[in-house]
Amino acid sequence: MAAVAEGRHRGKVKNMAAKFWNRLSHERALWQQGKQFVAGVDEAGCGPLAGPVVAAAVVFPISWLESGLCTKLRGLNDSKQLDEEQRNKFFQVLTTHPEIRYAVSIVDVEMIDRINIRQAAWRAMNHALDQVQPRPDHVLVDGLKIKWLPYAQTALVQGDARSYSIAAASVIAKVTRDRKMFELDAVFPGYGFSEHKGYATPRHYEAIQRLGACAIHRRSFAPFRPVASPMELFESADAAAEASG
Repeated sequence: MAAVAEGRHRGKVKNMAAKFWNRLSHERALWQQGKQFVAGVDEAGCGPLAGPVVAAAVVFPISWLESGLCTKLRGLNDSKQLDEEQRNKFFQVLTTHPEIRYAVSIVDVEMIDRINIRQAAWRAMNHALDQVQPRPDHVLVDGLKIKWLPYAQTALVQGDARSYSIAAASVIAKVTRDRKMFELDAVFPGYGFSEHKGYATPRHYEAIQRLGACAIHRRSFAPFRPVASPMELFESADAAAEASG
């Protein structure tokens, strides 16, 4: 029985190793093609009712083609699959590792309302990539291909769970945005931004009803955009409250 258990354990460890290695497979394939600077890019904050959208770009060193992922990044994943403590731990590693290049771009609410959230997110991703030096040879993008992005790219559906570079970008973008919302909570007290980060929660809707919109609320989003009558303004808030209750 002990031998069977040991065999299962070895199999599990082997499968985990393969899983971790596969998450670097897209980067490895590009490195083997001579693409030295392969960037993962991702954004955070497309859905909230308030606050900026943040994008990050991350380039791992080509030396990891042979050595594999840095052991301190073992367990790195899509930011949504990690808790706050894990995200902060990986953020610290990613932003202090001497061989990892990264950049962050923040697009504010005014621009989001002017050009719409999707365009704003793409703009942030492009700005983040433009700040990475040397310029990336190729970009791994989460989701669908971004036609106007001026970089050779590979689009990966659920890429933040399939590519370590994209996962790293998602963590840096998410932590940067969360910390920004924590700061904004002190500037605009009473809304609970440090708790919900601007997302559409019942508490957030209740604060909007009680205090009105503030300067970082997205006027192009419901419930702030023009409506037929005042009664429609908080329909979604009532629905959210009913759903949560």
